[in-house]
Amino acid sequence: MLIPFENLPLESKIWIYQSNRKFSDAEFSEIETNVISFLEKWEAHSVGLECSYQLKYNRFIIIAVNQEVQAATGCSIDKSVQFIQNLEQKYNVDLLDKMNVTFKNGEHIAHKTLIDFKKMAKEKAVNENTIVFNNLVNNIEEYNESWEVPAMDSWHSRFF
Repeated sequence: MLIPFENLPLESKIWIYQSNRKFSDAEFSEIETNVISFLEKWEAHSVGLECSYQLKYNRFIIIAVNQEVQAATGCSIDKSVQFIQNLEQKYNVDLLDKMNVTFKNGEHIAHKTLIDFKKMAKEKAVNENTIVFNNLVNNIEEYNESWEVPAMDSWHSRFF
């Protein structure tokens, strides 16, 4: 059951998928239609999941589920990953590689491999105040507080 994102409890499980490139507005609109269609039918053990989504910066797909109503199980999580893999193929992007870093470079959102980000930190091209996206957050409360933060407040701090 698709509900407004802000109506989900703060403890709701969250998954963040970042694209290795910026989607066009047309692509992102199409992706939103696909996400809505998927989430409206998403279920675990034949019970609809109370879930929602956000799309951010033409790069991020955020999916959340209220685990108190019905927990997302192995099969339902597999279906969501398969859905994301289908988007990867359709748009020729990478959404599942966790070895990449996305960060703000002024008004621009930059995406680099972890190795390149480490090199940029060493060269002082980014610093502990650089705004990074911490895609390891687990629930909406962490997402609200710790997703878009200075690198010093994230796991990225180890590079400085």
